[in-house]
Amino acid sequence: MNLRDIKKDIQYVIGSFVDDCTLFLSVNPGKNADEIAGLIDEAVDLYNELRDKVVAAPKEGAKAYYAGISKELLEKTDALYDKLSAAVKKGLGK
Repeated sequence: MNLRDIKKDIQYVIGSFVDDCTLFLSVNPGKNADEIAGLIDEAVDLYNELRDKVVAAPKEGAKAYYAGISKELLEKTDALYDKLSAAVKKGLGK
């Protein structure tokens, strides 16, 4: 894994999450809008946090460092999707 790939992965994965949030809001206006907006804020914070970590990558052992960031990206995004799923169920009354 290299710098360019990890940057693209971060942008794609978090961007997809934000797209899913906005899709729910556009299809279901007013349902859990504040909660979904909070999730979008969390996703933006995660994006900024991970991009800062990528910029601070060490010269030696960068591939292993990027692999760790990639794993963190997937774990934290998965947790965000779990929260989104719960919010959608709550918003739809399920």
